[in-house]
Amino acid sequence: MAIHPIDFRYGTPDMKAVWSEENRFAAIVKSEVALAKAQAKHGMIPIDASEDIAAKAKTASLERAKEIENEINHDMMSIVRAVTEVCGDSGRWIHYGATSNDILDTATGIQVKESLFLIEAKLRELLAILLKRADETKNLVCAGRTHGQIGVPTTYGLRFAIWASEVGRHIERLEQLRPRVAVGQMTGAVGTMAAMGDKGYEVMVSMMEYLKLYPVEVSNQIIQRDRYAEYFMLLANIATTLDKIGIEIRMMQRSEIGEMEESFGKMQVGSSTMPHKRNPIKSEQVCGLARIVRSFVEPSLLNNTLWDERDLTNSSCERVTFPESSILADHILAVMIKVLDGVKINEANIRRNLNLLHGVNMAESVMIELTKSGMDRQEAHELIRVSSMTAIEMQRPLAGILMENETVAKYLSEERINVLLDPENYIGIAVWQVENVIKKLTPLSI
Repeated sequence: MAIHPIDFRYGTPDMKAVWSEENRFAAIVKSEVALAKAQAKHGMIPIDASEDIAAKAKTASLERAKEIENEINHDMMSIVRAVTEVCGDSGRWIHYGATSNDILDTATGIQVKESLFLIEAKLRELLAILLKRADETKNLVCAGRTHGQIGVPTTYGLRFAIWASEVGRHIERLEQLRPRVAVGQMTGAVGTMAAMGDKGYEVMVSMMEYLKLYPVEVSNQIIQRDRYAEYFMLLANIATTLDKIGIEIRMMQRSEIGEMEESFGKMQVGSSTMPHKRNPIKSEQVCGLARIVRSFVEPSLLNNTLWDERDLTNSSCERVTFPESSILADHILAVMIKVLDGVKINEANIRRNLNLLHGVNMAESVMIELTKSGMDRQEAHELIRVSSMTAIEMQRPLAGILMENETVAKYLSEERINVLLDPENYIGIAVWQVENVIKKLTPLSI
């Protein structure tokens, strides 16, 4: 019986596979095999025993481990016994010198490594789409908005470039944190490696080389959770960027704005009672699930505050936080990739909104020009502020108000005022900035 929406509604097959019970079991078995190989390499156990373990351990079953767990009520030891059963005489060396979390946390490192691989691939795909959109719209002038109010012009290309730049930083963060979170350990009961004597560190390094993980420098019974907290914060940061993009798409799809719109299928239904509706449901899904991904940051930080060399309060929490945050973050990345790839841009509405205030939104342009022409900047600001308020109250174009002002006439001709009030003439170096971002970030995209 499916209960959680991840079971039937959210998540990609690849990421679900990473955090599946079967893959968790496989990662644990791989860790035990790597430990045996490392110990054999350093003369701690017979080489033929390690080879036997490597050949037979993969035949151990999750089902058998569960049967044993029902009897002994210890998840890790049940797997150790299940693997031991299939390894015959060599099974006596399984888990030699290890404590549960040497294996469990190392298995988590394997899963985190696999998870980061999938997240990184989607980030690069998302970046490629954003750069493509930025290039397509680098000259598309639109109304900039601050506080929800129309301001001076910007371009859609600059918006896409800003999002692309943010995604580029997430890729950099992911690359930087990988050595800190895709880690494993073999440090023993309280971190001293006492059970393996003076070869403990060499065994751990070799074990992680086999697993293609980074070894911890020092630990106690568990890998310190500041590492994992960084992973959860990366996912939360990525989710927040997607939330930001989703909010903008939703805002721009408002009926009275209508500048952007999610693609809408020919047979798609928008409402059960209002047949005309075309709702931005994918962006809304991204924004909603981003809240869940962010919510795992606090428990991930609290999981680092354990008693002494460790307690068990992190364990039950992480059984929930790792799969849910990873699967949902990956899911909303996949959704936003499709949304941005298919989003429609309505240039007619963009032009309409750009001219909605009849030039008032271009007030800064005139103020700057008056200052260049010799007027005191503060006087120019007040003159244009009063003129703008008059234009709004009288519902007249700003150009007419300015042309009637004798002070303005001393500095600016009618022709110059019209040039200054044309939004196309006031986008600064927006196009250059977009092109610069595209040049810089293209190597990071797929």
